[in-house]
Amino acid sequence: MALSTRTTPSRTVISATRARQGRFGRHIVWVLLFGTLLAALALFAAWTWRSGDLQSTENSDAKRAADAQSFNAPEPAAVNPPPEVKEGSPPSAPAR
Repeated sequence: MALSTRTTPSRTVISATRARQGRFGRHIVWVLLFGTLLAALALFAAWTWRSGDLQSTENSDAKRAADAQSFNAPEPAAVNPPPEVKEGSPPSAPAR
């Protein structure tokens, strides 16, 4: 497509491709800069608001012991070895 323009006495006609192109300028830079700063400020504000919850910890041995009790499980059953192969019989194929 051509990016040419032609001038008539009443108006300038620009091709559709040329008309759809935006300009890169200082306005875009300011929008990006302020958007990034506002996002960083919101993140910092949310972190500051919840900082009390992040620093609190429970140091209770009683609760730790109670939690450990829930992980006690019975010993697993012993693994039974496969039956021995008798002399003279062909070995069996492994199960899938």
